Amino acid sequence: MNMTQNDDFLHLMDALPADVDRRVKAGDIAGALRLIEAYLASGKQPELAPRLRAERVRLGRLENDYPLTKQQAIAQVREEWPEFTEEQFDTLVDNRRIDWRYVNGQVQYHDRFLSCVRIYAAKEAPGLKVEAEDHTQRDEMLARMKQEGGLTAQITLKASVKAKVSAAGKKVQAWLPIPADCVQQSEIEILDATPGYVLGPADAQARTIYWESSERDCFEVTYRYKHHAPYVDPYTLKCDEVQPTFDTGEQLPHIAFTPYLRELAHRITKDCKTPVEKAGAIYDYVTGYVDYRYQPAYVLLDNIADSCAKELRGDCGIFALLFITLCRISGIPARWQSGLSAKPDDSGAHDWAMFYVAPYGWLFADPSFGSGARRNGEPERRKHYFGNLDPCRMVANSVFQAPLCPPDPCYRNDPYDNQLGEMTVDGVGLDSTGMERSVETVEFLFL
Repeated sequence: MNMTQNDDFLHLMDALPADVDRRVKAGDIAGALRLIEAYLASGKQPELAPRLRAERVRLGRLENDYPLTKQQAIAQVREEWPEFTEEQFDTLVDNRRIDWRYVNGQVQYHDRFLSCVRIYAAKEAPGLKVEAEDHTQRDEMLARMKQEGGLTAQITLKASVKAKVSAAGKKVQAWLPIPADCVQQSEIEILDATPGYVLGPADAQARTIYWESSERDCFEVTYRYKHHAPYVDPYTLKCDEVQPTFDTGEQLPHIAFTPYLRELAHRITKDCKTPVEKAGAIYDYVTGYVDYRYQPAYVLLDNIADSCAKELRGDCGIFALLFITLCRISGIPARWQSGLSAKPDDSGAHDWAMFYVAPYGWLFADPSFGSGARRNGEPERRKHYFGNLDPCRMVANSVFQAPLCPPDPCYRNDPYDNQLGEMTVDGVGLDSTGMERSVETVEFLFL
C-alpha cells in the first residue's frame, strides 16, 4: 500500500500529549504548534509523530472554518433582523444551532452558521428570511419511483477545479471525482476534458480523473452517465436466518465501536428480530433525533459517529457515518457511498449509506434526507429514504477514507471523501481556500 501524508489522520484516536491537548482545547494555537514542533524535533517518540503532524494540519485550518467573533456573527444576523439580541444568539448557541471553537483564546463561530440557523428560522429565528420551496417535482419523482418500481435518469455534469494560488511553472496535480461503475450507474462517458488526463479504474473505491501539468492550473471534465434507483419496501423482504459478516467491523478513527455507541445500538435494537427491523430502528433513531447542522472540514472532527450520537447534530456525511456505525455494531453490513446530489436545476456534494440484507442484497439509506423530511413534517418522504434513494445522484466513492487514484501524496483538503476535487501545487496540498471548485448540471433526463 502506498503511504501518503493523509495516513496521519488514521491516528486521530491516539491521545495528544497532555500539555499539547490543554493548549488545543484552550484555543492556544501558537502555543500548541510550538509544543508540537518541539516533540517532533526531539525524535524520541516516532510512534506519536503521525498524530502530532495531523494536529498541526488541523490547527492550521481551524481559523478558516471559524473566522467570526461573536459581534461579527450577531452583525450578520442583524443585517436581516435588526431586533436580534445577544440573548437570542446565546440561546441558539446553547441549543447547538451554532457551531463554535476556541481560536486564539476566544470563542469563534463557524463561517456558515447563518445558513444553519436559517433552516430552523420558522420556530427559532423568525426574523430571518426563508425562501419558499416548491417540492412538487420532487414529490412526483418519488411517487413515480414507488409506482414503477424504480426510476432511471441520464445525467450530464460539468466539473472543474482551479488553483487560487500562484502555480506558474510549478508542478500541479488535480483530481476530480467522476462516476464509478457500480450497481446504480452505467453507460459512463467522458464527453470533454482538459487534455492529458488519466482515468481511474471504473470500479475504483474513489474514482477520479487525474491531471499532472506544469502549464495549467485549471482543469475541467464533462461526463454523462445513467443512474438507476430501484424501489423496494424493505419491510416486505423475508430475511435469511444467517446473515453475512462482511463490512461489520470498525474503520478507525471515525467508525469506532465506543462503549457509548454499543449501549445506544443495544437500546435501539433490543426488541428487533430481523436485520431490516434493526436497520429500520437505527434509521428511525438517527433521523428522529439528529438535526442538520453545517460542519467544518471533516479534517477538524474527532470520532465522528460517537460525537454525532452525543451532540445530535451533523451534516449528510456525519448522519451516514452514525447510521453505518450503529448498523455494524448490530451485525448488519453497512457501507459508505458519496459523490453528488445531481438534480435537474443544481448539483452539490452529498453522502449516504448502504446496508446489506440477505438474500436481497444491498439496500440504501439517506439519513440526512430522512431527518430533513422529519423536520418538515413529511413522513412519506422520510419513509422513502430507508431502503431507497432517488436517481438524482452521482456515485464516485464507495469507501470512507479511500485513497485517490493515483494516491495524493500531500495532505488533502478532505482526507476521507472526494466530492468536489483535490489539488496540489509544487508538492503542497491545497485546502478549500486555495482552490475554486464547481459542478453544474448540463442536462438531466428521466428515462
